[in-house]
Amino acid sequence: QRDTDKPFCFWFGTSDPHRPYELDSGRESGIDIDAVPVPSFWPNNDTVRSDIADYYFEVQRWDSDVGEALALLEEAGELENTIVVMTGDHGMPFPRCKANLYDWGTRVPLVIRWGDRVKPNRRVTDFVSLTDLAPTFLELAGVAVPDAMTGKSLLPVLEAEDEGRVDTERDFMVFGRERHVPAQAMPSMQGYPARALRTDQWLLIWNLESDRWPAGVPEGASHRMDIHPDCDDGPIKEFLVAHKEEPEIADYYALNFGKRPEFELYDCVNDPDQINNLAGNAELAETVAALRAQLLAYLEATNDPRLEDPPVKLDEQPFRPSYQEELSERLAAHGYEWP
Repeated sequence: QRDTDKPFCFWFGTSDPHRPYELDSGRESGIDIDAVPVPSFWPNNDTVRSDIADYYFEVQRWDSDVGEALALLEEAGELENTIVVMTGDHGMPFPRCKANLYDWGTRVPLVIRWGDRVKPNRRVTDFVSLTDLAPTFLELAGVAVPDAMTGKSLLPVLEAEDEGRVDTERDFMVFGRERHVPAQAMPSMQGYPARALRTDQWLLIWNLESDRWPAGVPEGASHRMDIHPDCDDGPIKEFLVAHKEEPEIADYYALNFGKRPEFELYDCVNDPDQINNLAGNAELAETVAALRAQLLAYLEATNDPRLEDPPVKLDEQPFRPSYQEELSERLAAHGYEWP
């Protein structure tokens, strides 16, 4: 129904591959469960591999849907004249992934196709943030990019023919988290504020309130009345919680749900799953200091609200009315009153 004389925008948003999954859907689709790779912060067993396979099944279904959308573009004669961007908003909805600042929570797929304007089959190592998409689209549309935007247009990277580091200034990325869902102990509405800096080799995480639970409280005393409510429910989470007292599982449970120190440092080259915190290593004290200074300088330059004097009270901001009503009903069922 679009006006063929005007530009168009087509948005395809889908719940795939978000939870919940149909149990064993990956196995039943033909995925070889025994061949599924498992990150080192989870035990390698059938329950874990099957849960990952169920996720892969929905990823494949999403990929198939995108293929149909591309076919529609081609049928309309617009495929080569259309910028196609495929991405996600966070890492996989599993423990120590989504709502965490490790690579498994912050790295997302980003595929951009634009006919002959983008040279294919290049491997580019530039650091890119989803905040870069808005200034990219604005530049392509001939619209001025507001000064308030901290992202940078990707057009120079897209149109380049070089591989490796195309833009030498894209050698690090800063990201963070605040409140995901009400997950701390009643009657708090606090989140888990953290900031991170990622370079080619290092990941430095600054947990601003390290006394809080990164995945939510371990008992049902939060607004959601769940165990570790800042982590989506699923077989891996259920397994870790059910077996947390067993010696061979205790360390996995702590990595996924335990409290964390104020600073974490990971060597992403030698420790890609980021499980060995090196922040307390005396030999790396200068590295930690340099990364902390770089992170702080960026946060100050971009007016991070946590650094204002006094800091912006992000923990006290209300949720949307419909969600607060749902939480109030849930609390009332457990004898609590909304604070």
